[in-house]
Amino acid sequence: MPVAVTDKAALKGAISLMNIIELKDITKTYRRGEEDLPILRNISLSVADGDFVAIIGPSGSGKSTLMNTIGLLDVPTSGSYTLDGVVTERMSDNELAELRNQKIGFIFQQFNLLPRLTAMENVELPMIYAGIAKKERKERANAMLKMLGMGERGHHRPSELSGGQQQRVAIARALAISPSLILADEPTGALDSRTGEEVLELILELNAQGNTIVLITHDHHIADNAKRVVALRDGVIVDDYRNDTKKSLVQQEVSV
Repeated sequence: MPVAVTDKAALKGAISLMNIIELKDITKTYRRGEEDLPILRNISLSVADGDFVAIIGPSGSGKSTLMNTIGLLDVPTSGSYTLDGVVTERMSDNELAELRNQKIGFIFQQFNLLPRLTAMENVELPMIYAGIAKKERKERANAMLKMLGMGERGHHRPSELSGGQQQRVAIARALAISPSLILADEPTGALDSRTGEEVLELILELNAQGNTIVLITHDHHIADNAKRVVALRDGVIVDDYRNDTKKSLVQQEVSV
């Protein structure tokens, strides 16, 4: 079902793009016994407003740790991170949680819907944390579900919905706070191929509206649909290219 174009999309052509994400020299090291285990090694990455970036890499490459860093779920050992103009490295856990709730909409592989809540109540949840009044929460949740073709399912619980329907509810929940960034972790990984394609098309439509998307995946087919691909290996960015040109930004920098 097509997603209605929002005012945000209409503004994109009139506003010069800014960077939503600015990572500079990010490292993440864990202590294992007497040994330091580096996971991220001097990662520098910028993501422009309205872009669609896929982060790919094999198991152990550091992509999950990078996702947690971008999502303010974990803090780096060193380096700086600016999210939508807000410098984060000196923030307390409570301040990070508040910023995360204001700026980031999450889409997870396993949906992470609360089983005892209806679809409507699940979509309302982040708005409760954001302090949005009950009437506005319900109106906005209803609008999000309708936009995603789930208007008739608002009173159903997750167990009464298919996997694809649950992911649509999860996407509605992610959009409910009008986030600066949508962060998707293997969003089609728990779905059959046909439903996965439908969810991918939905994500592409959301990006076409002007939503900034960073998607973590090991699936190169999914990555091929993004505007930009960043490849990790052993905690280092080994390639960075735009799908419209297929030119490696990493290789361009090396050749300069």
